[in-house]
Amino acid sequence: MEMSRVTASDHLTYDGHDTVVSLWAERCAQHGDRVCHREKELGIWQSYTWRDYYENARRIGLALLALGVEHGEPVLILSEDRREWLYIDLAAASVGAIPSGVYTTDSASQLAYLANDSGASILFVENDEQLDKYLEARDDMAGIARVVVLDRDGLADFSDPNVMFLDELYDLGDAEERREPGRFEAAIKRVRPEDPRMLIYTSGTTGPSKGAIISHRNVIFQIGAWRDAYEFGEGDELLCFLPLCHVLERLVSVENPIANGSTVNFAESPETVFDNLREVSPHSFTGVPRIWEKIYSKVTIMRSDAGALAGWVFDWAIRTGAANAAAREDGQSPSAGLKLQYTLANLLVLGNLRRMLGLSQARQCTTGAAPISPELIRWFNAIGVPLVEGWGMTETAGVGTTNTVHNSRIGTVGAALPGVSLRLSPEGEIQIAGPTVFSGYWNKPEKTAETMTEDGWLRTGDVGRIDNHGCLTITGRIKDIIITAGGKNITPAEIESRIKFSPYVSDAVVIGDRRKYLTCLIMIDQENVEKFAQDRQIPFSDFASLTRAGEVRDLIGQVVRDTNKDFAQVEQIKDFRLIDILLTAEDEELTPTMKLKRNFVNQRHAALIDEMY
Repeated sequence: MEMSRVTASDHLTYDGHDTVVSLWAERCAQHGDRVCHREKELGIWQSYTWRDYYENARRIGLALLALGVEHGEPVLILSEDRREWLYIDLAAASVGAIPSGVYTTDSASQLAYLANDSGASILFVENDEQLDKYLEARDDMAGIARVVVLDRDGLADFSDPNVMFLDELYDLGDAEERREPGRFEAAIKRVRPEDPRMLIYTSGTTGPSKGAIISHRNVIFQIGAWRDAYEFGEGDELLCFLPLCHVLERLVSVENPIANGSTVNFAESPETVFDNLREVSPHSFTGVPRIWEKIYSKVTIMRSDAGALAGWVFDWAIRTGAANAAAREDGQSPSAGLKLQYTLANLLVLGNLRRMLGLSQARQCTTGAAPISPELIRWFNAIGVPLVEGWGMTETAGVGTTNTVHNSRIGTVGAALPGVSLRLSPEGEIQIAGPTVFSGYWNKPEKTAETMTEDGWLRTGDVGRIDNHGCLTITGRIKDIIITAGGKNITPAEIESRIKFSPYVSDAVVIGDRRKYLTCLIMIDQENVEKFAQDRQIPFSDFASLTRAGEVRDLIGQVVRDTNKDFAQVEQIKDFRLIDILLTAEDEELTPTMKLKRNFVNQRHAALIDEMY
């Protein structure tokens, strides 16, 4: 099945602009002193304008030119999300350089690899902690000529000939403007649609990381497609919390707000996301499945603490909301009686619940980057939060298919964006073509060739199916397909998503390749399982001892048994083990979007796996 496609020769524009930086410059002039960004300082939200956005990016861009950064040269940014990340991003892109983010969880050796592979000469680091990574591995990245530190805290007496601070860089940019007025604006005009807008390094789970080149044309296409698929408006409040190194967060918190004039609020840290969500109450919110699972878990645990009457009212409200959402999912109008019950449920429970979660203003919420349980989407729809799922990857410049609030087929990741084509290979691999397909891997033409078919389609590595409505269902990754000893092909993603629907499970990895049966490694949700143990006076001293408690194993065993009821016998989990290490984003087993890396888990926990066979 193929949809009509925008060809490579078509000239794509958004509001008359064919590059992001040209559009950005116009938006900054248009919005001027309107609020563009907010972030907390000493616990108080501070506001920054579109004029601040432009002026600070201009100063940085001119300084980069003064330092000799050339058109087409990558610039590395090693920092948590903050407004300066965006200033550097647009500064680099505006002078024809290529901004590339580095995850703050990367090690010094990983930083050195990215510096050498990209050929960058300029590295921005957030603070002394990230600067230490450069200092540790500087001998292994001789190409880095200058390091710019954003925060001086803890570095008052620090001095190094290769290191300067952001305020010094601003001064350099101001001097360059005095020396050659208008140089920045002239640089913006030289940027072409085919020029790289960003360099996104993909996960290195199957080898060294590869830099995916996303062009201005790719992004202009994306924001045009988003205008048709999603509901954004001027003045919308957004919350930025996923790493800006990730292509999805760049689209959500950089490119789309430029197009629509939205206000981006930066979460203080990954640990404060839920508090900041309540403070901001965004009009649109994008999260990975782990975020939605965590919200559901919090509400489930809260319900368990309710008294008999409050619990009954809560359950009734959820059932009523689910019935209302189910009718709409089936394309029917709820009956008059159901409408009346839903109005009451919304008044007594659901409206207050959405306000408590920080989702009372949300016109749309989206999930992506990993599989999610359809039942979880239905639960959010039941409480009045319009959650829809999309699909894409770095190599598709973000989104390839999506559901919408008004046309959502739960269990699928939606239809292809207009102008994008989908097809399935004889092996069931999803292949995609159109202006959303990336420009290739940085300095790796052989890897680019491997990921493209002879007729120019992108091999995604995902397997799935396309229904009669043109909606795509992802069943897994080709490399993750389990072939049992009996020759059965099993895609584990659906089984894992069903297990993760439990509030007591953080993540799960199904095992079974070339084995007689399936088993599973499970990472429990620390907060919820600890509460379970405390409520029942189950003794434990730390996370490891919690995973060894018999009652906890029984609890997760019931989750596995409930999951097995939904699957054929060959797909059922015969045994499981609990990972007894509390993992964080710094651990190699987790991606920055908090997914377990299957290969790392298989290697690190080989002894646990062997026990089950």
